[in-house]
Amino acid sequence: MARTKETRANAAPGAGTIFALRAIGLVLVARWLFSMAQMDLGAALSAMVSSPWACINLVFLFLLIFLPGARAVAERPFHPLPQWLRQALRLFAFLGLVFALWSVGAFVASAGWRRAAQAVAATNGWLLAAPALYAAVMWICRPRPLWRTNIAARRFAIGRYAVALDPATRTVIVWAERRKVGQYDARELSVRWAAGQDVRATPAPTPAIAFGAAGEHGAPAVPMGSGAAPALVHGILSRRPKVELLWDSPAAAGHNRQTVFSATLTTEGDRVAARALDTTLRQV
Repeated sequence: MARTKETRANAAPGAGTIFALRAIGLVLVARWLFSMAQMDLGAALSAMVSSPWACINLVFLFLLIFLPGARAVAERPFHPLPQWLRQALRLFAFLGLVFALWSVGAFVASAGWRRAAQAVAATNGWLLAAPALYAAVMWICRPRPLWRTNIAARRFAIGRYAVALDPATRTVIVWAERRKVGQYDARELSVRWAAGQDVRATPAPTPAIAFGAAGEHGAPAVPMGSGAAPALVHGILSRRPKVELLWDSPAAAGHNRQTVFSATLTTEGDRVAARALDTTLRQV
């Protein structure tokens, strides 16, 4: 099958992520240079050398702008960055967000809300934009699967895991973000819903249990709200079920009934993908 040629008008998936991260890095660098321009060059350089936070920020901005090893590839649309780079950017962005929130919070606590509002207006909203940019980097670098669910193409995305099934060879490849977990025979895989909960069926209500021995006079009656707590817990678990992909190979001694991955179904897309994966594996 002929592939679509990647041109400037038809960029590979993931190019937008690279562009967004570099744009955020350029905005942070521009603001940093503007702040340093208001200081003496010697004083600014001495402050940078003596400040560990400035060194951390320099490394973060270097990685954010140059993005070493980043490449947009159609086979991994959600992961154009190497795993080490994504983790590093997420860590540095988290440190930057904590430092920005602590600085702004300390300033507001010491100066008051009126002076804080004046400072936000004087800096053109930078006191609020800086934490938002760090949070945006963390959100862009969040754990994601390699692709979206495409049932027709036998590709499933559950949490941060991606599953690809080849119907011709009956093999399944499982990815954890960008790391390949393994390749398995589809006939040896099965989906198990944690705690015996299958999201395809509606669970039956739990029968009420009477406390107190039979025949005892004055045994307290069960209040109407006694099943509220179990019902609440059961409702939470049913809304966010957990699914496991099991590998049961008779030929692999010592590896029988191995859990390939375990994921919590937090979104409706995860639930649809888990149901479709379960149905597909049963039909293999």
